Amino acid sequence: MDAKSKPTCRIVKPHHTYGGKQGFNYFEGIAAETVGSTGICMHLLTIPPGARAKAHLHEAHETAIYVLSGEAHTWYGDRLEEHVVVHAGELFYIPAGVPHLPANLSSTPCTAIIARTDPNEQESVVLLPELDALVPA
Repeated sequence: MDAKSKPTCRIVKPHHTYGGKQGFNYFEGIAAETVGSTGICMHLLTIPPGARAKAHLHEAHETAIYVLSGEAHTWYGDRLEEHVVVHAGELFYIPAGVPHLPANLSSTPCTAIIARTDPNEQESVVLLPELDALVPA
């Protein structure tokens, strides 16, 4: 979007995907890149059965997740020592700077809406490869 354009309301149809640094394919959504947002991004993510992300954090941005269907396991904390299972109909909050690694350990897809206070799709993603081995494959 042209930075000189006057902001206006926009519809985004999540038909196209992009590969995130975390290892998942995200459906294109609300972001600086698509609508010129300046304070938020929101995407749709479907995690296939058995898939897991790379350990990562979002430096200075909070994340809110609403699981539409399925369930996602997430390990989080400085050494991924904490674990939670987020089920359909539940919301999950990840503070800025908290390392995490989500995975779908079930036999059905997990679909979620993800909103972040970073308007850019991937700018604040920091991969933490040294933590990947702490969560069994």
